[in-house]
Amino acid sequence: MTKHSPRVGVIGGGQLARMMTPPAINLGIQIKVLAEAEGSSAQLATSMVGDYNQLDVVREFARGVDVITFDHEHVPISVLQALEAEGVNIQPPSKALAFAQNKLHMRQRLSALGLPMPAWAEIRDAASLDDFIAANGGVAILKTPIGGYDGKGVRVVRASVDAKDWLENLASFGGSLLAEEKVDFVRELAQLSARTPSGEFQAWPLVETIQENGVCSVVLAPSPEATAATLQTTAAIAKQIAEALGVTGVLAVEMFEARDGRIVINELAMRPHNSGHFSIEGSVTSQFEQHIRAVLDLPLGSTAPRAAHAVMVNLLGVDEQNNFVQALDKALAAHPDAKVHTYGKGARAGRKMGHVTVVADSAEHALAEARGAAAVLLRG
Repeated sequence: MTKHSPRVGVIGGGQLARMMTPPAINLGIQIKVLAEAEGSSAQLATSMVGDYNQLDVVREFARGVDVITFDHEHVPISVLQALEAEGVNIQPPSKALAFAQNKLHMRQRLSALGLPMPAWAEIRDAASLDDFIAANGGVAILKTPIGGYDGKGVRVVRASVDAKDWLENLASFGGSLLAEEKVDFVRELAQLSARTPSGEFQAWPLVETIQENGVCSVVLAPSPEATAATLQTTAAIAKQIAEALGVTGVLAVEMFEARDGRIVINELAMRPHNSGHFSIEGSVTSQFEQHIRAVLDLPLGSTAPRAAHAVMVNLLGVDEQNNFVQALDKALAAHPDAKVHTYGKGARAGRKMGHVTVVADSAEHALAEARGAAAVLLRG
């Protein structure tokens, strides 16, 4: 530990940086944010505004903190490598983040580890895509290896002509695309965990995520009907990934439970994740506090649930007027068990504007209350 209060620098001024701030304050830790623009969601902790793509900007930010971590995974690996070579403490390190930034590299590495995944192939031309589609039931999921999130950079394709524009611009995607089996799944799952640089590991119980237009809408914690064997398997997968890739801080492993019984890995996130927001009220230690602890190599906290069930409902923007605050009094009055989190963002359709969490002994009650509060806020 340093003689002064530890200083954590977060690159990115979004809601994840915003939600790291209260637990950092509670632990007596200074948190500083490098935001992309003024008035960001994490503006209360913003100490600098600048372009995280520029080495000089990030280098200046790094001078005032003990460790750098992230609100997102978009900082260029070359920038991080240059700073690491200068002795800057970056958690998770660039060697791990490289796999979160490139889905094709992630598939290659996890395949080498023998981890469960859908069928996949690197695509460099129309013929290889058509061959993959034919070998996988006449349909495939096609992804851009870099830059996609929340349903962006993803297409369902039944012939190479469906991706003609992408195939004609391969250079902008790093030279190739990623084709994956379209998994016939029963549910989507997420396994949250955290790891320190010295190797301590903790996992939260597996959760189920429900998507709406490619964006997470509801999280059920723990995943309904998950067997003890499934819970053990998914936690072991997360541990193997974290250790093999050198991930520190919070890791989210998104998975599918296929109709044929397989559990297969979909994508990775190396930061606090939307599927873990339930943990603020639902766990002894939230993912945000755990992330702060982990990147500072402090002892990790318990991930035990505070109640039998926790449900999180996202507040997704509907227009350019409703910021989900106008009806806050009505929502709190009607649903006193609900915990409302808003992100201080300007209203925009489809934008993650906040979330509602309810913890309860009954999963049905928790879901009804969370959806009820969200509906009141939605009406404005």
